[in-house]
Amino acid sequence: MALTKTIIAEKIQNELNLSRTVAYDIMEEFLEIIKETISGGEDIMISGFGKFCVNEKKARKGRNPATDEEMTLPARRVVTFKCSGKLRDLINSDAQ
Repeated sequence: MALTKTIIAEKIQNELNLSRTVAYDIMEEFLEIIKETISGGEDIMISGFGKFCVNEKKARKGRNPATDEEMTLPARRVVTFKCSGKLRDLINSDAQ
């Protein structure tokens, strides 16, 4: 099951004893801060959780698998996530 924005807002509402509207607004604002920061090319590090990194990819040669036509794929930015050691340990302790 995926964790949706609605579920996150409900958890915030229940944990902090807030109204549904306020909890949803808090969650939306948090996500907006993350989007603005990443779109500006900055990394985001959340202690105990992990790091979102913006990486630059150079233009490269590629091909269309349907037509075998060669093409140049444009340069782009991608976001990667590396979890913290604490999160990794928590994930692995649950698996055992």
